[in-house]
Amino acid sequence: MLVLEDGRRYEGRAYGSRGQTLGEIVFATGMTGYQETLTDPSYAGQIVLMTAPHIGNTGANDEDMESRRIWVSGFVVREPARIASNFRSTRTLDADLESGGIVGISGIDTRAITRHIRSAGAMKSGIFSGDRFALSDGEQLELVRSGAAMRGRNLSDEVSTVEPFSVPAQGDRIGSVAVLDLGVKTSTLNHLAARGFEVLVLPQSVTAEHVLSLNPSALFFSNGPGDPAASDAHVALLQEVLRAGVPYFGICFGNQLLGRALGFRTYKLPFGHRGINQPVLDKTTGKVEITSQNHGFAVDMPIEGVHESRTGFGRVEVSHYSLNDQVVEGIRCLDRPAFSVQYHPESAAGPHDAEYLFDRFRDVVVAHNAATGAGDAK
Repeated sequence: MLVLEDGRRYEGRAYGSRGQTLGEIVFATGMTGYQETLTDPSYAGQIVLMTAPHIGNTGANDEDMESRRIWVSGFVVREPARIASNFRSTRTLDADLESGGIVGISGIDTRAITRHIRSAGAMKSGIFSGDRFALSDGEQLELVRSGAAMRGRNLSDEVSTVEPFSVPAQGDRIGSVAVLDLGVKTSTLNHLAARGFEVLVLPQSVTAEHVLSLNPSALFFSNGPGDPAASDAHVALLQEVLRAGVPYFGICFGNQLLGRALGFRTYKLPFGHRGINQPVLDKTTGKVEITSQNHGFAVDMPIEGVHESRTGFGRVEVSHYSLNDQVVEGIRCLDRPAFSVQYHPESAAGPHDAEYLFDRFRDVVVAHNAATGAGDAK
């Protein structure tokens, strides 16, 4: 049984592990890439509903894992594939869900639930199967309503690496980038390394002093789950590193934190943007990109005009915005070597329209090093 906070109930077939799970229900519109979705740390604390009707067709493998485990709290699909068929498949998705303890539900009208969420907004929910299916309607609803809300929730410490590690640069090394792991995806690290960065992945608990002691060529804030308004320590770290003149690039959660570091507020979207088909306009080039997104919060900032940072970082502007609902999708500092985007330019499992942003980041760092005479970092 899938139970929503507003009392709606949907009965289906148990899928994956049996038991009980609670989380915010959201929908993802990608027609492919279910394994990347499941292993994206940004989905921690959420029950993910796939709008694509058939899930599991191509099985699962180790290469498409975006992190060390599945992070979703629960999984909702219309029709699980009876057979996994792909030359890269080494196991079934069903087996991954069961081994990961992911409670799911299948055989329900995912289109109807999606339409309801688009109208009523993302909300608390729960899936109950096995012994927990026998709980009364009232008991199940009470468990759902007593669950943790996403607003005000800090989940960075649950998804971040515990120990720092590095990824060597590929080709000619241009320097190092300190990556604050707020829920980073493997594809992101690989894209940075492919641009000549030695990637220094750091736990979310590090201090600004530690970051600066590494003498990095740049700082990068990753994607991640939770409410950016509950991450004041990360905002303070970013402000201190920006004041030191270190170039910055942030994606997703890193975009929201840059917005807050510049003095703008963030807010919760009604149902968020999730999937690999979100249209975004790059104001710099005038081009429209089809992007991969996964976020439930956004930066509150006018999309037109140049604005003054409220925290002393000079002029800033919105560089990208959503063509669906005009949500801020990118920020560019005009007086600092810093920018960010709300979406995922690593785009596993596609599209690849936004990969140029990693090249743009590389160009910013190279230009900054040339202008300041900064040498190659340790």
